[in-house]
Amino acid sequence: MPHMFPCYTDDARIGATRCVHVCERAGGRMPNPKKLDPDASPEARFGYELRKVRMEAGLTLQQVADKTRYAASTVSAFERAERSPTELIARRVEDELGLPPGRLVNLLPATRRDPIFRTLGPWLQVEKTAGELCTWEPLIVAGLLQTEAYARAILSGKPGSKESDTEASVKARMARQAIFERNAPPSLLAILDESILYRPIGSESITRDQLAHLITSSRHGSITIQILPFSAMSTPGLLGGFVIAHSAGLPDAAFVDSPVTGKVWDGPEDVETLRRRFRAIQSEALPQSLSIRRIEERLEEKWTWK
Repeated sequence: MPHMFPCYTDDARIGATRCVHVCERAGGRMPNPKKLDPDASPEARFGYELRKVRMEAGLTLQQVADKTRYAASTVSAFERAERSPTELIARRVEDELGLPPGRLVNLLPATRRDPIFRTLGPWLQVEKTAGELCTWEPLIVAGLLQTEAYARAILSGKPGSKESDTEASVKARMARQAIFERNAPPSLLAILDESILYRPIGSESITRDQLAHLITSSRHGSITIQILPFSAMSTPGLLGGFVIAHSAGLPDAAFVDSPVTGKVWDGPEDVETLRRRFRAIQSEALPQSLSIRRIEERLEEKWTWK
């Protein structure tokens, strides 16, 4: 006779619900969880391994949820690759199940293992919903305006970076630019220091292609590019670059990067401090027409470096 014993369904629609099934002792009938190809995507690999370690530990979805302080339906969504994994869930499962450090964390996409993602992740959500973005960059072209080759040259310069991690980061950076392909894209006001036009990144061709891309981007109806000229002798932006996001019905927020990690600022006073700096920088910047002409003049010059 078939053996009766309790089991748990992995159906994401109902979370981890205790039920009773008639099962054979060997090869019995059990509800089939969603099958994953672990090589299909980083999310699929993480979900596959998360389910594997849970089953090896003999735990139900609800028990893992209780241990990690996540909802059972959320854990199920991770296992089914229907939700992008985070470092937090990976570390909590490792800690609660006594797994070797890195067992799950190392499966995360490179951009989520990078410490900066701890703050960049929330910022990406702000960026996706923003109606207006104002960015100041004193050293490099803003990420939302970078070409793939330019981004790769910058990201590959990180000490100890692996090629696979670099490529994942490049892919993630390029994906961010999809916000300008929406039916109602955000407006972007990017102010760049004139020194960026003369800073070699990667190679002559990479840098020239990037400058040409700025000209092309300026023709997008939602993008404005301004150059802060050397002649302005402006100092408010010397401490570093930042981005300010405005979303209708939501508090303004800002992102300030650093060599260690970035930080999202959403306090009204902090954001207003950055906004005052931005206004001071913009007051000395060239209008877009003259800024584009300055970029064109730089492209017309003879380059002497290789």
